[in-house]
Amino acid sequence: MNDTESKQFTNPLLVQAYDSINALDEDAKFWLRETEKLKPKSIIDFGCGTGLLTCVLAEKGYQVIGIDPAEPMVELAKQKPFAEKVTWIVGDYNALEGHSADLLLMTSHVAQFLLTEEEWQGMLTNAFEALSQGGHILFDSRRSLTESFKKWPTKESPRHVTDPKLGAIEYWCNILNTTDTIANYELHYEFKDLNQKVVSTDSIIFRSKNTIEKSLKEVGFTIKTVYGNWDSSEFTETSPEMLFLAQK
Repeated sequence: MNDTESKQFTNPLLVQAYDSINALDEDAKFWLRETEKLKPKSIIDFGCGTGLLTCVLAEKGYQVIGIDPAEPMVELAKQKPFAEKVTWIVGDYNALEGHSADLLLMTSHVAQFLLTEEEWQGMLTNAFEALSQGGHILFDSRRSLTESFKKWPTKESPRHVTDPKLGAIEYWCNILNTTDTIANYELHYEFKDLNQKVVSTDSIIFRSKNTIEKSLKEVGFTIKTVYGNWDSSEFTETSPEMLFLAQK
C-alpha cells in the first residue's frame, strides 16, 4: 500500500516503536464508541497494523479478523494480550475475499495509503462483498492536504517519545512534493539511545469528500453519515477529518 522505499511498516526499529509513536488516543475512543453503537457481532479490522485497536475489540468480545499487508506488524500484533482471540491475516484488500463480518473498520487513515484507483475501488468492492446485509463500513480520511501537514512535526519542531525498550525517539516529517491530491514525504526517526537513524519515504492521497461519497455509492453503499472529528461532531468545510459511515 506504500511505495517500495517505505520502511514505516517493515523496518524492525520502526515496527517496534510503532505503538509508542502511535499510542491510542481520541481516535480510539471514537472507533470504540461508534462500534458499540452499531452492535456488530463480527468485525474486520483492515490495515490493523500492530493490533492496538484490534486486540481491544477482541477483549470486548467481538469476533475480530485483523488484516494487514505488513507481516512484521502482524507478527508484533500476535504478541499482544487477547491476540489469541483474533484471526490474523497478512494480505491486502484481496485477502477480504472469503471472509465476512458485520462491520469493516479502516482506522489510522489507512484509506489514504490506497493510492491508485485500482486499489481504492478494489478495496471498496471487496469490503462490500465481505459485509453482511445491513453491515457497515467505517473509516477515516484527512480533509485537507495543506491543513493536515501543518500539524505534523518538523525538523525545527520535532516530537519526542520514549519507548520502554528502545529508549528516547525523536521524529519529524519532511514534505518532498505534492500534487493536487498526493503528498510525498519523508519521516525521519532518530533513536537517541541506540545512536541510529531511519528515514522512511511514503505517499498518501487526499480524496475529496465528494469523490469518496461517489465511490461508496457506485459500489452499492448507502452513506449514513460523515463526521468531522473524533468527538463525532457533524462534518463542516473546516473539519480536520472525514469519518465515513456507510451501510450495505
